[in-house]
Formats: sequence, C-alpha cells, structure tokens
Amino acid sequence: MAYVTSRPGGTWEIRESISTAKGPRSRTLASFRKLTDEAVEQACARARKPVSPDDVRHAARRAGAPIDLAVADRAAGELLRELVDGREPHPVLRQLLIDALQAGPPARLGEPAGPVRAAPTPELLDNARASAAWLTATPAERGDALYDLLLLADRFPRARSTSEHDGFPHLGRAA
Repeated sequence: MAYVTSRPGGTWEIRESISTAKGPRSRTLASFRKLTDEAVEQACARARKPVSPDDVRHAARRAGAPIDLAVADRAAGELLRELVDGREPHPVLRQLLIDALQAGPPARLGEPAGPVRAAPTPELLDNARASAAWLTATPAERGDALYDLLLLADRFPRARSTSEHDGFPHLGRAA
C-alpha cells in the first residue's frame, strides 16, 4: 500500500510500508514538489507490491499534496485566465479552437466514437465561468485572496445581542 507524506521544505514523498524481520519499515518510492506523471510512474516502478497510478493520485489528494494538471487542462486553464483578463486569441485561432472542441476528441481507427455528453446546465456553466480564473492561480495568489477576504470579514459589523446572555447561560451555585 503506497501513501503520500509531506517532508520539510515543501517536498512530498510517495512511500510504501514493507514487513521485515525487524518489523514494519517504510521506504521512499519517489519525491516531488508537485505530483507529476513521471513521479507516479517512478513510484509504480519502484514499488515492491503492485500499486496503480490511480491509487497513488488518490493518496496524494487525500494527503493534500499539490497535483500537476494534465497538459491540456493546464493550457485550457491558462487560456481561460487570459480570457477573464480581457485578452483573446486571434480570430482564426479562436475559430479553430471552437471547431476542435465542438468536434470532440478524434476517433482512432477501429474504435467507436466517444459517448455523446449532455450539455451542461446554465447554472453549472455560470459557476465554471466564475471560477475559471482560479484554475491556474498560484498558491500565493490564492493566499492573498484569502487574506483579503478575512480582512473584509473583520470589517462586517457584529450583530447586536437581543438577549441578556451572550453565549452559555449562567450556572448557579450548587447547594
């Protein structure tokens, strides 16, 4: 069973537990700062017990390790962020992107075309558009936004109390 643990200095390790004559031991399969496909492949190759890439990614998510996006996802996130910032691609490139996305993934010879997906609901699209800029935000940018939100929350006026007791009721002396 592989697991992921944090190490000092912002690094993470994929480790596995093994039984030895002297008791259980742990050995490092791979180290990373952001989980990539290469780190997953290295861990799977070095593991003594079979481990699947999905298990490694699940362990990383459970531990809270940063996970690298797939190349297409990263490019899409960066494009969405540019669009949110008001920068659009050249009209020819825009139309090529629209055509490629509407056509769906290319079918390989001998394989049936992929399943037809239902169109997302307008509410889902609105939420996705609102969060598009955060797909590629760095941890520092996310931290700054959280800090600003906490400062904003401190500025809200506190509600006035409508009762004499704020919090727990008074407990009388035990006789």
